[in-house]
Amino acid sequence: MTSKEITKMTLAAGAAAMVAAKTNAAAVDTALGTLKTYDWGADRNALNPIDQAIIATHGDSAARKALEKGLVDALAGGISRSAQDYVCRKLRVVGTAQSVKVLAALLPNEESSHIARYALERIPDAKAVKAMRDALPKVSSKLKPGIIGSLGVRRDKKSIKAISKLLGNSDTGVARAAAHSLALIGTSATAKELSKFAKKAPANMKMQAADASLICAEQLLAGGAKSEAVALYKGLNGDDQPRHVKVAAMKGVLTAAAKK
Repeated sequence: MTSKEITKMTLAAGAAAMVAAKTNAAAVDTALGTLKTYDWGADRNALNPIDQAIIATHGDSAARKALEKGLVDALAGGISRSAQDYVCRKLRVVGTAQSVKVLAALLPNEESSHIARYALERIPDAKAVKAMRDALPKVSSKLKPGIIGSLGVRRDKKSIKAISKLLGNSDTGVARAAAHSLALIGTSATAKELSKFAKKAPANMKMQAADASLICAEQLLAGGAKSEAVALYKGLNGDDQPRHVKVAAMKGVLTAAAKK
């Protein structure tokens, strides 16, 4: 094969790639437009170009950003609950700071709060965590446990004070979520809050307080805070604790002792 033939083939391949790219872009635009009328029972295949674009744009920040903007615009434009669910799931993958504002607007709504926070929980930007932190005092008791849980998953230290105040909440679901969230954050500050709460926890929260303390101690130990973890474990050896809690606490102490 001559160099001239190779050049022709290369140019032809390049032209074909450009045509394919334009075709794909058009298909994605069409799919994004479909979201405006998409609802339960609609043909899911119509959204496939978006799924394919998410895969194709991996490693291409400019293309990924443009795709994200299309999804954000669709969400901001007012779409069905079904379409919101779809978009939020995609923003879990491609979402950045540019998605935070539109997702945050969905947090107070009972129908969309959970899917919005699932997306925010996965967005690595600090603005995503702040959006959930800011929403916590504003949402209903029904939605608080979910947001508290997401803040725990993100191990948001700035939320410790606000979450700690909810340990004694009259809504058991909120109180339990607060205990577990503080456990996941797993810092010296959360250890102190959990220890303080465990001493005065009502009967229906004693087990949750103990379980949360065990999880927090594990987090501390994993993070190298050996002495603080041991202190938390030893606090769970009291006669008021059930046998399985005391056994777990003793194992924790032994594990800590074996660590160098």
